[in-house]
Amino acid sequence: MPSPVSPSRRGLLALAGAAPFAAIAASARPVAAAETVCALTPQVTQGPYWFDPKLDRADITEGKAGAPVTVALTVVDGACRPLKGARVDIWHCDAQGIYSGYEGQGDDHRTAAKGATFLRGAQTTDSAGKVAFRTIWPGWYEGRTPHIHIKVHLDARTALTAQLFVPDALSEFLYENLTAYKRPRARDMFNRQDGIALQGGEAMVASVKEAKDGYVLALVLGVDPAADWKDDAGMGPGGPGGPGRPPPGGMGPPPGGMNGRPPGPPPGGFPNGDPPGGGPPHHEAPTGEARLKAIVPGV
Repeated sequence: MPSPVSPSRRGLLALAGAAPFAAIAASARPVAAAETVCALTPQVTQGPYWFDPKLDRADITEGKAGAPVTVALTVVDGACRPLKGARVDIWHCDAQGIYSGYEGQGDDHRTAAKGATFLRGAQTTDSAGKVAFRTIWPGWYEGRTPHIHIKVHLDARTALTAQLFVPDALSEFLYENLTAYKRPRARDMFNRQDGIALQGGEAMVASVKEAKDGYVLALVLGVDPAADWKDDAGMGPGGPGGPGRPPPGGMGPPPGGMNGRPPGPPPGGFPNGDPPGGGPPHHEAPTGEARLKAIVPGV
């Protein structure tokens, strides 16, 4: 696994031009300390790339290149009592924005990873409600801000489906400086614009700590033990998409929506069931001052 790049104050300042470091640092601090969050975590969509490879493992990298990350999750109920024995699944795209198990991905919508299981896995919480995964910093794909998907299962029920979000300034620095993340185009979506990130709010923003061997992303998941969550998109195993391909008709509008607007096809659906051109619509990436304002709050 490659050595992590340690973004210094100088590096982050270079990313933001003349912006003060304090403004950049604010985007990298957790909105609420992970150790003190007790509210229930909002439920959000699982998205089109969920399937269960039934792999109980702490290391989900499978050799994928990227900035090393430990995802440290604590599962509690609404009264902050740890939930022992909960199964926690996580999955996310690789440095180039590709999910394992599916076709029709990438900037050209032609990249396939069918049959692969990288960056997916599950663990069971200990007596303190904790699990930890070794992975890489998530990449990005068109129409979504970087994120990690999470499911919490209690017995046979899915009690929570959530997404973990990371600070935009640090993502931008890693994408610009690590070879694994290099792309011909710039990402087009940030936390402050992504509909799912806005829906999840502060409860889904991870705290970030730099360790000697990578980064630690920590998040507390507040779970209602009686919840029985059903995905309204029907994209789980055996659903319309199933492992191997996105759902019929392609991805449609980006799962996060634009500027907080809910996703969905136009009234009556797309002609012939497909979005124009096949795959997700193209979005222009902001540049210059507009990009800086999207990345750094208060600039």
